[in-house]
This record gives sequence, structure tokens and C-alpha cells, in this order.
Amino acid sequence: MSDGAALAGPDGALRCPWALSTPDYVAYHDEEWGRPVHGDDALYERLSLEAFQSGLSWITILRRREGFRAAFAGFEIAKVATFTDADADRLLTDTGIIRNRAKIDATLANARVLADWSPGELDDLIWSHAPAPGPAPATLGDVTAVTPESTALSKALKKRGLRFVGPTTAYALMQACGLVNDHLGTCVARDAP
Repeated sequence: MSDGAALAGPDGALRCPWALSTPDYVAYHDEEWGRPVHGDDALYERLSLEAFQSGLSWITILRRREGFRAAFAGFEIAKVATFTDADADRLLTDTGIIRNRAKIDATLANARVLADWSPGELDDLIWSHAPAPGPAPATLGDVTAVTPESTALSKALKKRGLRFVGPTTAYALMQACGLVNDHLGTCVARDAP
């Protein structure tokens, strides 16, 4: 059992302990998590997937990500904004995604809101909440689930009409998209490009 400190992975390199339970997690941890993500569609995808993850394990979402991409037109905001009630009903029968009516409805509603924004506006809004870099966490116990910045981002997104964007979801987005670097200080991915 880990005390929350970095652990040796399959190659012997130290990694955040959450990343070692499956090869899918190792790849996600090493190649994606904490790396900067830009672009409205890319950030809409991450925001949507974080909302679907709420109450579930991230591995559940990660293993269905291609199904989500197929179901939601590659998370292209302009395309998803045109989805109808019939599309929502179709999504409720799609076994490649999490079939939760509230999360599906929020994903579609968010696309409709974002379709009216200027290009780059979502990117600018999200990245305007990136905090100054802080010290590297030594253990998982040093990593919080909510910060003042994630609370402010959540409020800003909700004020603009987005749904399923609470402070915890906003912080998970910040971690996944590189606004914060919560790789442990001794983790091999901490200073990865």
C-alpha cells in the first residue's frame, strides 16, 4: 500500500501512484495528463468528459473515450450544437458512452452555449484561471480537489451558461489540461515537455 508517494512503474521510473493500476492509466498519465491543452473543441471535450466522470472512476471514461468521440461528433462544438432531442434519445441507447440523461443534456446544452462564443473565447476563459506555479506535491495528500482558482473558473463558466461545471470538475479539468501541474515532485512526468 502506498503512502501517496511516487511508486516505481513497470519500467522502474517513479510515477504518481494513481497511474499504476492499469496500462491505460500509465499511458494517459505519461502522455496526456497535465500537458497543456488549447483549442475550444479540445477543451470542450475535456470539460464534457470530466462532467461524465463525476461520480465515476476516470478509467471508466478513459476506456470509453473513443465511444464518446464517435457519439459526440468528435466534440466539435459547432456539430454538437445542432444535435436534436432525437440525438439525445439516440445517445441514451449508445453503449459506447455513459448513458446519463443529465450529463448528456448538459453536454448538448453546453455546445449550444459555446457555439455563440467567439473563436478562442473558451480557451481564453479557462486559461485565464491558471494559477501561478506552486511547489510540487510530495504525496497525493498534498493534492487538493478544489482550489480558489477552480471555484472561480466554475463560477465564470456557470455565469456564462455552462452546466455540470462545479469546482471539483473545474479542478480536474485544470489538472488534465495542464493549467496546474499536480504530478508528484519525484514523478517521471513532472517535467515532461
